[in-house]
Amino acid sequence: MLSWLGFATVGVILVLLLTNRVAAVVALAGVPIVAAFVAGFGPAEVGEFAGAGIADVAGTAAMFVFAITFFGVLRDAGMFDPIIGRIVGFAGDAPATVCVATTALACAVHLDGAGATTFLITIPAMLPVFDGLGMRRLLLATCVGLGAGVMNLLPWGGPALRAASTTGVPVNDLWVPLIPAQLAGVVTVLVIAWWLGRRESKRITAEEPVSAAVASGPEPRAASHPADPGGSGSDSGGTGVSTEAAGGGTSEGDDATAGGLRRPRLFWFNIALTAAVIGGLVAGLASAETVFLAGLVLALIVNYPGLRAQTERIEAHAKGAMLMVTTLLAAGVFLGILEATGMIEAMATAAAGAIPAGAAPALPLIVGVLGVPLSLLFGPDAFYFGVLPVLTGVGEQFGITGTELAQAALLGQETLGFPISPLTGSFYLLVGLAGVEIGKHIRALIGWAWLASLVMLAVALATGAIPVWAA
Repeated sequence: MLSWLGFATVGVILVLLLTNRVAAVVALAGVPIVAAFVAGFGPAEVGEFAGAGIADVAGTAAMFVFAITFFGVLRDAGMFDPIIGRIVGFAGDAPATVCVATTALACAVHLDGAGATTFLITIPAMLPVFDGLGMRRLLLATCVGLGAGVMNLLPWGGPALRAASTTGVPVNDLWVPLIPAQLAGVVTVLVIAWWLGRRESKRITAEEPVSAAVASGPEPRAASHPADPGGSGSDSGGTGVSTEAAGGGTSEGDDATAGGLRRPRLFWFNIALTAAVIGGLVAGLASAETVFLAGLVLALIVNYPGLRAQTERIEAHAKGAMLMVTTLLAAGVFLGILEATGMIEAMATAAAGAIPAGAAPALPLIVGVLGVPLSLLFGPDAFYFGVLPVLTGVGEQFGITGTELAQAALLGQETLGFPISPLTGSFYLLVGLAGVEIGKHIRALIGWAWLASLVMLAVALATGAIPVWAA
């Protein structure tokens, strides 16, 4: 009963998100609450489950508010202008090279294994470039997701550590045989990014005559700030390019045309402040929300002294931040209810038991193939602590070790699959910072993530890291 109810809950939520029938907060909070009542839990219990789930994501929600405001203030101050100018100078105005550079940047930043940090650093840096060139934000989210996903296989990343804990195998023993597959995955996502960029270039070229025809019409909207779902670049790219958005540096005289927001004299202070915030995150000096709050306070005091100026900057970024926070809190309700009601555990047992006995010898291959789509149903804890032990018990009857199953899972499940998984908090940071709709993002990324995962699986099979069929 609980397993079917759990699958139905996740299925309904995915359908609602993918078809854009309701707001994300309605699907993520409303559906699991109804499911909990159907399962026989009372209002007090459901309220307790929801409260526990909200408490679990409260830190992430706070981090998002402070992080998006922090980066927004620095963008207002013009810190990203010369950086964007250098990126554009390196990549040119060719969408293909911009996409490759974005994916490579995500790969490099994700060396710390933290998805939230990767998204918080990469997206604010590249978003003005995409908006300025008229490239779609969905493409930005796809490129960043591919880069972060392929690097999430690292031994200090969450999936590998969970797999090692479940199997009792040293994490390096799981990862080292998969290095050739991961290298192939990195090459694959870069090639995909290049191809997507070429396709985007054709789209922009095809739309240029239309843009020229309306050039004498109403003044185009300016590129929006990160995490503003209503901005001009949400789905189809920006409508216009300002001097600042294109990456050109600002001068003292530019302050007037930029509404008095640019602070070119404070560029190096803002760079140092950003480096200190990122360093604090990596070093774990304090919780992420505390680090970003401290950075925001200093950014406001130095760049915009005075109550009025500071209030205006906070209000300017409040709408996008609050839209995403409500989604995060609703996701907490969803996760809390599924966990506390036992639906996740029941789903894991049912999924493992549904494997036909005749297919059991090919279990590693099946797990590897289905890793990315399974990320839509099971979060990292649910899969590696719930599903994987059950699968290991089944596999041992056919001479399949837990190590082989864990390695197969790591090629997709919550690695390349985590940027499309509504069951992880960092997923909501990705779509929120990029300012894209959840359903559109999943549809845009899942196919490419799955393709990269299958390429990695093929290499792992070819190198013998994963058996095709148990003896």
